Order: sequence, then structure tokens, then C-alpha cells
Amino acid sequence: MALPRITSPHTTGSNRTQRVMLQVLAATLPGVAALTWIYGAGTLINLIWASAVALACEAGVLKLRQRPVGFFLRDGSALVTAVLLALALPPYSPWWLTLIATAFAILLGKQLYGGLGQNPFNPAMIGYVVVLVSFPVEMTTWPIPHVVGLGAGLQHILGVTSLPDGWAQATALDVLKVNNSLTIDELWANPAFGHFGGIGSEVVNLAFLAGGLFLLHKRLFSWHAPVGMLAALALMSLVFWNGSGSDSHGSPLFHLLSGATMLGAFFIVTDPVSGATSTRGRLIFGAGVGVLVYVIRAWGGYPDGVAFAVLLMNLCAPTIDYYTRPRTYGHRKAERGFKLGE
Repeated sequence: MALPRITSPHTTGSNRTQRVMLQVLAATLPGVAALTWIYGAGTLINLIWASAVALACEAGVLKLRQRPVGFFLRDGSALVTAVLLALALPPYSPWWLTLIATAFAILLGKQLYGGLGQNPFNPAMIGYVVVLVSFPVEMTTWPIPHVVGLGAGLQHILGVTSLPDGWAQATALDVLKVNNSLTIDELWANPAFGHFGGIGSEVVNLAFLAGGLFLLHKRLFSWHAPVGMLAALALMSLVFWNGSGSDSHGSPLFHLLSGATMLGAFFIVTDPVSGATSTRGRLIFGAGVGVLVYVIRAWGGYPDGVAFAVLLMNLCAPTIDYYTRPRTYGHRKAERGFKLGE
């Protein structure tokens, strides 16, 4: 007896989880290339080590939960978490720092809630915040562009030697945060910094912007969350911009091309699981992240606030979805609930 044929309205699509994750990984390649060109092989070492730790942690938990290990590892979600986290960490981070961040991202940020599709917080940002709060010195020490040696970098990663003199520096956001007497003009007079967000940060942010536009072209997400974040961040920095004096928090272009702005806008706030799901909700979610990023950068205790902003808005995502629910077909307004007996 032949099985009944399944007809419309059922449809199929090609955007399986593995395919989506592979496209996200491909979109990070411009950023990986920019980081490697500027800082050397440190980013590649971070990527390889974080990926190995993420896959090992994922496999171990799946084994304990008696789930098919190979099936879930092949979806690529653990690998994407590891790559995004490794890209956010400073190049040549100590091996134990990357280990702790990645393990917390997979175990606490993802598997604790049941795995892919059930995590209320972005796993990569969970891991990043854990090490940022616990090891602030290591997390705010970046190598000077084009001065890094592979041998010295590997020795630092493995803990054999400490950082060579003149090998590391703070980022432009760090300098602007801790040195209140420094003007913007004096900051740009340092050849280690560029004209807008730091010579390394400018190129890296533009590279992640290119990768994000590729994902938009592939329609892996809508424009609402990234545009909401970037527009809100630019507006906040424009409103509170005091020129180039020592009390300036930086121009809109400075904030758009500094820190993890573009990585956050196109690879973090677009997470379909931990972010808002409705169209208006994504716009509000992104705008909230942009506002919080500026607030933390300008008046908070950390130079860059992308991770904290994303996690705070992850808490708000269910409420945002509740109040931005699309109108139910046939009703004048969206249903907010039901009465007993209806």
C-alpha cells in the first residue's frame, strides 16, 4: 500500500541548520583575514584552539545526555559559537583564557538550557563576559599592529614567557576610557591608532561589515536588528559628541568603527534564538543594544559594551516580542491573551 502523498500547503526550504552555520562561518572570513593581516597568526591560533575546545565540550555533554553526538556536532552551531568568541578575544590570548571562555559558552550558555534553539542568552557573549569580568587585564591587552612575532606570541599563549616590552597596547576605546586628560586629536597623533576607531579596529570593522552584508544578501536575517543597533549607536554618539576635547566620548564614526561594533551588529544581535523574533521587535532589540553600548562605553566601567548590552537585551527579548506581536489575521489588533471560556 502506497503512502499518501503530502501536498500543499507544506513547503520545504534549503536553509537547514548546517547550511546556515556554514554561511555564517564563510561571512567571518573577511574579518579573520583582516585580524590576521594586522595582528599576525594569533587570531588563527585562537580560532583553532577555541574550536577544538567547543567541539570537545559539546561532544562530552551530548554523551552524558545520551544524545547522538555526530548528528548534533555536524549542525555547526558549536563551531560558530567558538569562532565568534575567538574573534572577540584579543589575539594571542593565553590558552587558559580561551579554554575558560569557550567552555562557559558551550556548557553554561548553550547546553545548560537544552542545546541549540533553547538558550535565552547568546552563548558566545556569555563566555566573553565571564572572562572579561574575571580577567580584565588579559582581556584589554592587544598586540600592536604589524609588530607581533609568531614565536613570541606562541610563547605568550602557552605561558612560557611574559609579553615582550613594547609588544602590547590598549585599544583606542581603552585609552579614551582611562585617560580623561587625552584629547581625540592627541589620540590620533599616536601612529598605532588610525583616524577613526584605531588602525586595526577600522579595517576589522569594515571587514565584518562586508561579511554582514553578504549574510543580508543571502537573507539569513532581516536588516532590522543591525540597522537598529547601528542607528541608535550613531544617534547617541552624535547627541553627546563634544568635539575633540578631553571630555569627548568620540564621534559617531569613532563608535561605529571601534571595538566589536560590526561584529555585534551583524553576527551577534541577529541571533534568531536569543533575540527578538517579530519585525518591530528586532528593530527595538537592536536599538536597545546600540543605546546600551554607548552608555557603557561613555559612562560605564568597561571600554566596550557590546557583550553586556546584548545579554541585557536578551533578558528583554520575550517582553519585546509580547508587545510587538503581529496582528492576528482577521483581528483589528494583536491578541494579548484570552478570557476563560473563549
